[in-house]
Amino acid sequence: DQRDFEFAKKYIIPIKVVINHSASTIPHSALMTEAYTESGVMVNSGPFNGLSSETGSQKVIEYLQEKKSGGPKVSYRLKDWLISRQRYWGAPIPMIHCPKCKLVPVPEKDLPVLLPEGVKDFIPKGRSPLADVTAFINTTCPQCGGPAQRDPDTMDTFMCSSWYQLRYTDPKNDTAIFDRTKAKQWLPVDLYIGGSEHACGHLIYFRFITKVLKDAGYLDIDEPVVRLFNHGMVLDEKGEVMSKSKGNVVSPINLMNEWGVDVSRMAMLFFAPSEWEIRWTDKGLIGAKRFLTRVWNLVIDQQTNSPTVRQSNSPTTQQSAELLNSRTAGLLDFQTAGLHRKIHLTIKRVTEDIDPALHYNTAISAIMELVNEVQKVTGNQSSVIGSPVVREAIRTTVILLAPFVPHLAEELWEKMGEPPSIFQQPWPVYNPQAIKTEEIELPVQVNGRLRSRITVEATASDEEIKQKALADEKIKTSLGDKPPQKIIIVPGRLVNIVA
Repeated sequence: DQRDFEFAKKYIIPIKVVINHSASTIPHSALMTEAYTESGVMVNSGPFNGLSSETGSQKVIEYLQEKKSGGPKVSYRLKDWLISRQRYWGAPIPMIHCPKCKLVPVPEKDLPVLLPEGVKDFIPKGRSPLADVTAFINTTCPQCGGPAQRDPDTMDTFMCSSWYQLRYTDPKNDTAIFDRTKAKQWLPVDLYIGGSEHACGHLIYFRFITKVLKDAGYLDIDEPVVRLFNHGMVLDEKGEVMSKSKGNVVSPINLMNEWGVDVSRMAMLFFAPSEWEIRWTDKGLIGAKRFLTRVWNLVIDQQTNSPTVRQSNSPTTQQSAELLNSRTAGLLDFQTAGLHRKIHLTIKRVTEDIDPALHYNTAISAIMELVNEVQKVTGNQSSVIGSPVVREAIRTTVILLAPFVPHLAEELWEKMGEPPSIFQQPWPVYNPQAIKTEEIELPVQVNGRLRSRITVEATASDEEIKQKALADEKIKTSLGDKPPQKIIIVPGRLVNIVA
């Protein structure tokens, strides 16, 4: 490589070119200014001349195996793990240096080795700060009883985070690091969420420690995690990653004090898919607050204006089935039937967007669409306020919002007269039958006289209905050359074209 090349040049060591970009023009080493480090063709290599470097490497290994002079080998090399960067904190290395017995492990009965208290000078002086704490560093050898010294170095907190998931399975065990049976019950971890910057540090040792313990017989798993998800980074308004060292971090405490915890959470989760980078802006907080205020008002208005008394049965079970039967039998009007279908579509979307996609932004967007539909229905027909389908829609909205805005959801749940707590309620399950697209038949009149009938989806928009009616052959014949002056659509009932 380039370092070898520069070393050879400095100390006038002959350089022999063995891989080149072509076999026809081999440069003289004296004329070279840098090493050739790309893939190429083998040259000056005897029987291997002309082979590609990849194929040639394998052939050389096979040749050495035949001659019993060598063979393939897999090499592993872990990084320093920050042991060279010493600090007072961190996990002490439980070893004792004895002039007579050499390196001796601390006896198990004396573990764990605790950091000394009362240390005032934490600044390294070319060595670990613990080396200057005589009360800690000086000890006796557990083998010969003579004077000895503890190892002054500590390992970075990566050491603790490399096996903490194992300890979580058995946190109160005072005789072993964990019980193998409990670890087998809980592990591997289903989902690990972290930043991509962990890939070249923590995650290497996270896997390494698991594999070491597996080989040593302490574990039944070979990988610590089933699924890794790397979340995106938060950027400031200039597009730079927020960090304490840059001084561009937005304090979450200030955000929560000004906007509240739930508004802050909602704004953050709604910005973008979890794996994307986001550029922080306060505009998201304004939008989140407006939406949550709408949900609050919707619940309060429902409780205040509802002409019916709440029933204790969950609308997502027995009543939901009854609503579906009513919808199928045509007992629900056009808009209310559409709302019932929207409820179950929303449950499906939110559930799937949360797990496994972790796309919280689209899950929240689906809830927003459901709230819009509820307000549209209750605004157009005041008589439906308090109806079972509206109650189901509002109840479902609050439950679906609970993971995102837990405090507000719990408060609304109480105001709705539901039993505490919302987090003890089952997650709603959508009914596949309820989300099927239904079709309805609409009579089409021209100047008040029935001329045809069209079939449209129950959730079709006014524009879609209008285009379907105007494309009907009987309607075209009735209109002739007269363009429609006005098209009146009565939702779920009829279409009247004024020519």
